Amino acid sequence: MRLPAFSALLTDAGREVLAEVDPVSAAKDPLSMASRLRANPAVAALDQDLPVSELVNAVMTQVGLRERGRAKFGERAARMFFTPDGLEQSTRGSIAAYRAERVAEVAEDVLRGAGDAGAAGDLCCGVGADLLALAEVGVPVEGVDADPLTVAVARANIEALGLSDRARVREGDVNEVALGEHPLLFCDPARRGGRGRVFDPSAYSPPWDVATALAEAAGAACLKAAPGIPHEVLSPAAAAEWISVDGELKETALWFGALSEGPRRRATVLHERPGLLASEGAVAHLDADPDLGPAPVAAARRYLYDPDPAVVRSHLVAEAAARVDGALLDERIAYFTSDRVEVSPLWRVLEVVECAPFSAKRLRASVRAHRAGTITIKKRGSAVDTEKLRRDLKASGPEKMTVVLTRIGERPFYLLCREIETP
Repeated sequence: MRLPAFSALLTDAGREVLAEVDPVSAAKDPLSMASRLRANPAVAALDQDLPVSELVNAVMTQVGLRERGRAKFGERAARMFFTPDGLEQSTRGSIAAYRAERVAEVAEDVLRGAGDAGAAGDLCCGVGADLLALAEVGVPVEGVDADPLTVAVARANIEALGLSDRARVREGDVNEVALGEHPLLFCDPARRGGRGRVFDPSAYSPPWDVATALAEAAGAACLKAAPGIPHEVLSPAAAAEWISVDGELKETALWFGALSEGPRRRATVLHERPGLLASEGAVAHLDADPDLGPAPVAAARRYLYDPDPAVVRSHLVAEAAARVDGALLDERIAYFTSDRVEVSPLWRVLEVVECAPFSAKRLRASVRAHRAGTITIKKRGSAVDTEKLRRDLKASGPEKMTVVLTRIGERPFYLLCREIETP
């Protein structure tokens, strides 16, 4: 989508055209919807200098992106604007809101003395997910992005959500931002290039060392990174937090300056049930304990714990096991076991029915003996082909069970389990 076509959508007439398109019908039969739009004189009138086909494509693209955007932004996506790359790379709304609440706690103190123009800087702001979240909690913010279309989209979102009094966006090269220019700073380096996703932090835009230097020079900063970023490249000045949403690991947040106080490593699990983000129980944390040694290792006990990916990636499995007086099944594998049961968003709890060295024949007999029909198979440290195993088990009973495949010592094991019901 080009900037002139997007600008046509921002006119009153363009907004009316967008509002008249039924997203369900457009998704079900896009060719028919596109034909109707091409025949609609209101579409051709949006910009006389552009081909109707380009305007129709802009409308259809925006309608489709708004529907896809619901997964990240809920109902507000119907009022927002996106580009395909901008939506894919944007921060999930629940994570942006969670981080913005933390930034808001220090914003007034950090920005004090910055003058009337003092505002947090959102570098590589994209379509504005984090910028909007900061503005919504009262933090004045200026976004910076190098792409003119992306800047236009972010500005449109600011206007659409009524945040023009606290947020603005300018076109600019983040690599030219001076150290200390923004006393309060957020930066989400671009992790996509011409060939797709970029995994090497030095190939981010701006490069990781540039982004880190900007964050270290600010009075307070948050630097966003991919969840799989190597621990060894993280700045020693930062507190690191791995964030998951409903069991899916999403990002690493690095906190600097006034935002770095507290634990040096943290796992955070968010839940996206409506209205619960700021409520008790919607956010669960697990913090590093510098005085805690390695977790003990023991044979399987009554319950098996499968920690959330944020716990695993933040290297906090020992801290999780300690909460339930637990022990690892194997020092190299992130399952732990306990005779205590404690339900938490930080892990999944299973009741162990049987633990034995792996044998498909023996496991199949156990599945039948326990009348299992619905089987969930999980594995960690196992080379077993789970789809082939599922076929071989031939489960047909009425019970639901979970098979966990893992390694204990040098031998493959299976654990046949029942899931603990959560309140």
